[in-house]
Amino acid sequence: MNHHSKFLLALLIGAAAGAAAGFYLASDNKEEIVEDLKNAAGKVKDELENELEKGKQIVEDLKLKLNELLNKA
Repeated sequence: MNHHSKFLLALLIGAAAGAAAGFYLASDNKEEIVEDLKNAAGKVKDELENELEKGKQIVEDLKLKLNELLNKA
C-alpha cells in the first residue's frame, strides 16, 4: 500500500470516526449505538484478519514458486 492509499484510508477512517462520534453525542440511545459499533468493529476486525491471512498465503505461495524457479535455473 503506497503513501497515497494509506492517507486516503486514514482520512476515510477519521471521517467515519468523526461521524460516528457526532451521531453518538446527538443520540438519546447511546447504549444501542455502542453495541452496534462494537459489532461492526468486530466484523471489520474479522474481515481484516481474514484478508491478512490470504495475503500471507499469497506471499508464501510466491516464495515457493520463486524457490522452484531458482532451483531449476
